[in-house]
Amino acid sequence: MGKLNKKSQEILFIIKCSIKSDANEFRKWANDRAAKYVFDLKEGKTISYEWYLSDDNTEATLVESFIDSDGAMQRLNNHMSSPIAEEVIKHVDFKEWLVFGNSKQDLIDVLTPFGAIFNKHHCGFNNNSK
Repeated sequence: MGKLNKKSQEILFIIKCSIKSDANEFRKWANDRAAKYVFDLKEGKTISYEWYLSDDNTEATLVESFIDSDGAMQRLNNHMSSPIAEEVIKHVDFKEWLVFGNSKQDLIDVLTPFGAIFNKHHCGFNNNSK
């Protein structure tokens, strides 16, 4: 069980998007291409990479979690050099990028131009944390 108010280093991205490609095409791409590509990278500090869809299939939310800010940077660096980077913009328009956790300055510098909103960890507990 997690400890109450333990300092957390985890980073969480919540990226809200509108789907601009055909909904079936997006679902196939997210499942067979994007998720598989990131999974196969086996990034040591990536905890999760999960897409969620609205009931009407017009919006998607990508939720990613990382052990720490360095893990989030590794994911971003790998993304920028991947074929997925260009594919993403064919399928979605970014609406909002929320970052939760104690981000290091390099992560803040990379995501600020994308309009990311940063939220520092304050308190609570996480039973999934080590």
